[in-house]
Amino acid sequence: MNNLSSKGETMAKPKNKKMAAALAAVNAYLQQEAEAAYLEQQAAAANAAQAGPNLWAISGRQEMMTMRRMMQLRAF
Repeated sequence: MNNLSSKGETMAKPKNKKMAAALAAVNAYLQQEAEAAYLEQQAAAANAAQAGPNLWAISGRQEMMTMRRMMQLRAF
């Protein structure tokens, strides 16, 4: 009977090792994905901060608002 328990233990060890290896691989993959998403987010934030507002777009919107206001006042 002692031999059966030792065989069961030896059969379980490779299965546990395979399970541990698979879980470690999945964990490493998830960490890499999270790290890549974080780096991409940081790069996008850095590009947005460097660009700043587009002054031509702001000027165009201001001009449209001014023209609409003038039409509402019937001054134009």
